[in-house]
Amino acid sequence: MAGLMKLMCMILIAAVAVAPAAEAAVAGCGTVVSYVAPCLPYVTGRGPLGGCCGGVKGLYNAAKSTADKQTVCRCLKQVAGSYPGVNYGKAGGLPGQCGVNIPYKISPSTDCSKVR
Repeated sequence: MAGLMKLMCMILIAAVAVAPAAEAAVAGCGTVVSYVAPCLPYVTGRGPLGGCCGGVKGLYNAAKSTADKQTVCRCLKQVAGSYPGVNYGKAGGLPGQCGVNIPYKISPSTDCSKVR
């Protein structure tokens, strides 16, 4: 469960960091993980995209302020390397597949202080 949450966070760094919602909406990694958890099977090659886009879009729409976007980014980076088997190519492609446009790459090397 903890591994799933961590993976989901990394996956939605792009979607969340671009449009994070009010502080309460992205107050911590638990919130971010709850949005991206449905993406885990897809980014680990164990299942289809399924309901992943609903979470990606929800997180994107929930994040509005720069502070929230940076919080989400930092959370995703924290967990990015902690879940084995994540295909970073698939994770990075989620925003596009889900119809969310973000101006940065979903990557552990993203500088969250520059996310706006």
